[in-house]
Amino acid sequence: MIGSIIGDIAGSVYEFDNIKTKDFPIFGKNANYTDDSVLTFATADWILSGGNVADYYLRYGIDNPCPMGGFGGGFRHWLQLGMNEGQPAPAYDSCGNGSAMRIGPVGWAYDTEEKTLAKAEESSACTHDHPEGIIGAQAVALCTFMARNGKSKEEIRKAIETRFCYDLSDSVETLQREYGWRSRWGNGGLCQASVPQAIVCFLEGENFEDCIRNAISIGGDSDTIGCITGSMAEAFYGVPEAMRTKAMSYLSMDLYDLVNTFEEKYGRKVEEVK
Repeated sequence: MIGSIIGDIAGSVYEFDNIKTKDFPIFGKNANYTDDSVLTFATADWILSGGNVADYYLRYGIDNPCPMGGFGGGFRHWLQLGMNEGQPAPAYDSCGNGSAMRIGPVGWAYDTEEKTLAKAEESSACTHDHPEGIIGAQAVALCTFMARNGKSKEEIRKAIETRFCYDLSDSVETLQREYGWRSRWGNGGLCQASVPQAIVCFLEGENFEDCIRNAISIGGDSDTIGCITGSMAEAFYGVPEAMRTKAMSYLSMDLYDLVNTFEEKYGRKVEEVK
């Protein structure tokens, strides 16, 4: 779970000021966690406590109204409906990457691929009623699940390409040159134009930190791509202990305790320093 938070923090200062280099501080000046982490915390809380997942997204959104970078427009509308009318339904035909950014904990929590995919759909369908919004969340959850369970990168690549028809043939080098918020891949805020790119950043990474640097260096929705990549990279490589400690220092005590409680129940992976 902490891998998602680190990727989010690393990308937070570059979301609207993209860079195209891997040479940057992971915890840069003015960096902080954003709405990506807020809703990742909500997902973890739902998994730990049970109940209706939409209630958690609504509560965390209301309790954290002004995260760094703000919430996406569709989610803000969903929150407003919830505050005005109670439980909102997904009503804005969304395939935004918000469903994928918050899904990391699902990849850690369940014992089978089928359960992981079902819970990813449950998490996303309460806000995203476009098939690509659900597919994006399922793809990230499945990558994380497979990485956690010792599958190779080639096995993960094949599974994602086969099940979701994602094109994972682009290289990080190509993405650094050509990718962005608006590019030949489409709108970088949508699942279908950001989740495959985040997966490529993971697949080409040499260790956890390198995966995060790949993710931020391609531009686009940097905090979200970092958050998505970080989830998969943690499950595959583990997170250096010093990096985890630094990321945890950004959190309030209740969020700090939530991360610890989740990891105590579902595990975490520490990257070996060589």
